[in-house]
Amino acid sequence: MKFSLFVHMERLDASQSHKSLYEEFVALCEIADKGGMHAIWTGEHHGMDFTIAPNPFVTIADLARRTSRARLGTGTVIAPFWHPIKLAGEAAMADIICDGRLDIGIARGAYSFEYERLLPGLDAWGAGQRMRELIPAVKGIWAGDYAHDGEFFKFPSTTSAPKPLQQPNPPIWVAARDPNSHEFAVANGCNVQVTPLWQGDDEVQSLMERFNDACAKNPEIERPKIMLLRHTYVGSSEDDVAQAAHELSVYYNYFFAWFKNEKPVTQGLIERIPDEQIRANAMLSDQVMRTNNVVGDAETVIARLKAYEALGYDEYSFWIDTGMSFERKKASLERFITEVMPAFQE
Repeated sequence: MKFSLFVHMERLDASQSHKSLYEEFVALCEIADKGGMHAIWTGEHHGMDFTIAPNPFVTIADLARRTSRARLGTGTVIAPFWHPIKLAGEAAMADIICDGRLDIGIARGAYSFEYERLLPGLDAWGAGQRMRELIPAVKGIWAGDYAHDGEFFKFPSTTSAPKPLQQPNPPIWVAARDPNSHEFAVANGCNVQVTPLWQGDDEVQSLMERFNDACAKNPEIERPKIMLLRHTYVGSSEDDVAQAAHELSVYYNYFFAWFKNEKPVTQGLIERIPDEQIRANAMLSDQVMRTNNVVGDAETVIARLKAYEALGYDEYSFWIDTGMSFERKKASLERFITEVMPAFQE
């Protein structure tokens, strides 16, 4: 099983500048690259200081000059916000800039906050339909002289300029949860990204079962890869681990506040959630965060990851977005590289 870093700029209040947040983001990526992690993933979000990532290809172009080994992936571009010609060209240029290290993760998107602002009236179903039309079209444009007459896009014969360095194209990963998404990804020769979010390992197993079922329904297609994305923290002591569990509880309370899209947002920041409200949310309690996410000392983390490897996951992505300080993120990532990853070396 390979290991990667999933990371964005993030802030819960206005105490830190966007410039300093980016410098910290880059520092984490450089640690991952030098530490031998297989890939670095960063995504796309708009108007949200909770997850600051307006164009992952711009970020990847910068990381291409700051890293030397890790693959650089979009985790993920939001399909309904892209025209296939534009996505094909920008991705191809990014692949050239990073010397063929590009992976492309694509999702339908998760936040109605973003839908309201970029494509008013869009819902998750419509976003998923756009993604299903987008991916085959992008592949066609990379192949060249491709015309399209679909529900959402219509254009005459077009070839990507430039073409990607990787041929026939960079690996494509689809963020999947329901069985239909797994089946679409496998049928179209795409790898799969999954995340159980705050849920436990029963969901990790269920996601693998959905993937296996999709592969069984497409026996003529070479089995693609599947990546598991989980919030992870490698602690130095019991108190350190307990603090991380609480920080994750705070993070997920804000995640769901953004997802529900009910609280006011000012200057990119959502209305603060009172501490007593966070502590009263049993679904996202400190103990649930510690039990369900991969939070513990190195030995505990290794045991959890060995179980995921045994299930058949090809890649485990260390989701570091937690609202923690840079110092705490850095220390946990370094412990993961030095104390956890060696247990999986061949």
